[in-house]
Amino acid sequence: MTTEAESGTLPPDAAPDAASDAASDADAAPDRERHRERHQKRDHGRDPAPDRVPDAAPPRVLRYAALGDSLTAGIGDPVDGGWRGWAALLGAGVGDPGTGVRFHNFAVSGALTRDVEEKQTPAALAFAPDLASVVVGVNDTLRRAFDIQDLALRLDRACGALAAHGTVLLTTCLPDPGRMLGLPAPLALPLARRQRAVNAVVHALAARYDTVHLHMAEASWVADRSLWSADRLHPAERGHRMIAARFHALLAERGLALGPAPSLAADQPPPSRVATLRWLATSGTGWVARRCRDLLPELLRLAGDEVTHWARGTGARLDLHAELALSRALAALSPGAPLARMGE
Repeated sequence: MTTEAESGTLPPDAAPDAASDAASDADAAPDRERHRERHQKRDHGRDPAPDRVPDAAPPRVLRYAALGDSLTAGIGDPVDGGWRGWAALLGAGVGDPGTGVRFHNFAVSGALTRDVEEKQTPAALAFAPDLASVVVGVNDTLRRAFDIQDLALRLDRACGALAAHGTVLLTTCLPDPGRMLGLPAPLALPLARRQRAVNAVVHALAARYDTVHLHMAEASWVADRSLWSADRLHPAERGHRMIAARFHALLAERGLALGPAPSLAADQPPPSRVATLRWLATSGTGWVARRCRDLLPELLRLAGDEVTHWARGTGARLDLHAELALSRALAALSPGAPLARMGE
């Protein structure tokens, strides 16, 4: 215990001499006892090892939800009688290697933006994901009742609901189906306008919610046929692996991918030209017919408009109408949106 002399309150030469030690000790005993009690009260509850570092909390299992249509469901990447796809490949590399990741794929083949908002988003919110990919829109462009404003509002509400709970979102723009299918220009151009409008909405929402955004509509991606399956609309295994690897790299830049990057090495060879032609001549025709069953009459009308405006030299009007519809859709989006981060 530090004495007053040692603490500097009294000069050292003011301490009592040896002749009076016994009397001084007797007189000072009550004071020492009170001093000891004060120290006991002050030290009560103090950590006996103040330099001890508390044990770190164990790593938390990351939760990843995938929302969307057949692209996210894994069509084009068959494994064990089912489908795997880029989302499952990505899920294996985003969690801490010590704890892994809980991955749930809510995507359904043929899903529209309406399905993502009304069915998949509530289910994903119940799952409480840290990461959620929201990739949808191509099927909407293949429907007669395509409405870019309705699509924009539904996608905004889905993204907003997830972001409000601190979920980090993954989004991507997509190539237009007319170009992928190699349709004639009068048929391809209307679909291209629709997909450009969808991509513009996705870009706007990606900026608003600060999503991890991947560009899949770029020419180099579309031109590499080895990335695409025989149906020309879904990635092959190599394409799915490429999407997963590119998303992983973007997540790693933000410190959100802690596991190894997905391998780019495919287990299966890409579809041959013969296999592609065989698919298009058999199941492909039926697939396109089912997807476009309510679009075909409308698409033929749109193709007629394309030819008429081309003949008159007024094709720019169709682009203008599409741009005005897109402007109205973007203006209808909610004025503000939460920008939550994982863990906040």
